[in-house]
Amino acid sequence: MPAATPNGRRSVLVDPRALTGCRHRVHLDTMYPQAVANVPEDVGVQQRREAARAFRESMRERLMDGAGSALSWIIIDPTTRASQRATATLQACADGVDRIWGAVLPDEHDTGRRGRSELLIRDRERGGYIPVIVVNHKVTDPGSGAVTSGLDTWAPAVDETRKVRAQLRDQFRLAQIHRMLERHGHASPSNQGGAIGYGGECILVHDLGAVMEQYDARFADRVAVARGEVATVPSQVGECRSCPWWPDCKAALTEARDVSLVATGSRAEVLRGAGVHTIDALAGWEGPAPEDWQGNGFADTVIVARAWLTGVPLVRRTEEVTVTRADVEVDVDMESYQEHGAYLWGTLLTESGVTQPYRPFVTWDPLPTVDEARSFAEFWGWLTATLESTLAQGKTFAAYCYSRAAEDKWLLDSATRFAGLPGIPTVSQVRTFIDGPHWVDVYQAVSDQFICPNGKGLKKIAPVAGFAWRDAEASGEASMSWYREAVGYDGEPDLSQRERLFVYNEDDVRATKVLREWMTDRAEAEIPHMSEL
Repeated sequence: MPAATPNGRRSVLVDPRALTGCRHRVHLDTMYPQAVANVPEDVGVQQRREAARAFRESMRERLMDGAGSALSWIIIDPTTRASQRATATLQACADGVDRIWGAVLPDEHDTGRRGRSELLIRDRERGGYIPVIVVNHKVTDPGSGAVTSGLDTWAPAVDETRKVRAQLRDQFRLAQIHRMLERHGHASPSNQGGAIGYGGECILVHDLGAVMEQYDARFADRVAVARGEVATVPSQVGECRSCPWWPDCKAALTEARDVSLVATGSRAEVLRGAGVHTIDALAGWEGPAPEDWQGNGFADTVIVARAWLTGVPLVRRTEEVTVTRADVEVDVDMESYQEHGAYLWGTLLTESGVTQPYRPFVTWDPLPTVDEARSFAEFWGWLTATLESTLAQGKTFAAYCYSRAAEDKWLLDSATRFAGLPGIPTVSQVRTFIDGPHWVDVYQAVSDQFICPNGKGLKKIAPVAGFAWRDAEASGEASMSWYREAVGYDGEPDLSQRERLFVYNEDDVRATKVLREWMTDRAEAEIPHMSEL
């Protein structure tokens, strides 16, 4: 249990990440921390944290290398206690250091604030400091209208090449640091903050004044929850899949037949506002969607509720189930490591009903590496040669993937990064292929013809068609850990993990094949139509 402050209120500290997360988790984490103290951290969370740490370190080196002698820098020693780092940060602010890396501000046990910033930039014009955070996600997209600054000189200006990618979590984190700087008289009156996102090309400048009222209200709510002054109940949100409390919450929600099990996040709140609290009530809904329902899909959500009640894993939208088929068929699945590259392209060729052995195109040089160009060129050369040979014989050809977004990204990215190297296609050639009739996304065929109560991921859908992965731990996030061991990021390369990745990739390729063949042969007979529920 949290200790009490002199005024009798519980002493709690709320990190900014709690402001956009689950309210019930804030309550559980604060009140019962020992209950999950020994629960292993979710592997995906662990990998994202490690990737973020590595990116922050690379940006520190980049920023300090480009600073020259015009700016004074200080790095707060990360090996010291938090209280010592806070003292050093405030001293650096008082000394007027231009840039402070690894800033930590004193914990505020009375307000509940805790905060740290990768960088504080001194506002030379108005005084005080501007917080800048380094995050391992995108903060802008191609477009116009974002306000950005260069990395080496703080000079905000409208950027005609970028638009803002909304990240409320970043704005709230900056707002919390700004409030803490205000307490010590070190906040810039500009009310600005910055975020360096993936790619590290510029600083996105946020107007914190635009979100401060929203931040204050959200922070007050989370502090009240953490202190036990406001009651919370579980409700399924996206965060649940990596939360250590989820097994307990899921059991409670299942017993209550809570509507969030089939309509997660804000959609559950809309339904509760309309008086729908259980799956049973949603399954019996008749008429149009609730007035506050966002977007389409309400009719599907009602069907999902009915499917949940009857235990049906899939529901047909269409009377007939179809998927593109061809004389020569190639199933494709790609494996990448974070944003460093695509190291493996796995393929399975089937012609006239005969399937050849699985064929991978791979590099085991640790990414990033120019050897990726070789493996990609070999894959592209084999795929296009197979396509051209098939068409030359007057036969039809189709290449399949499941959820093409990742494959498309790395096809285009590889063509861009390795342009001019032997065997590398042009971006135009890649674009012609992925936009043409021979590239088939089985995920899209599933989305168009089925309602999927348990999700549309390949590992959710393929088992319905009778496929099972050989590795019980197989997942995209687990493969990231296997890859680190396979190439020896943290020691000697583990060759057994390379074989494990081949098995995992081959199973993904075969799952795609099994799924599309099932859609052609058996899906209509095995899966009920939505009119039958």
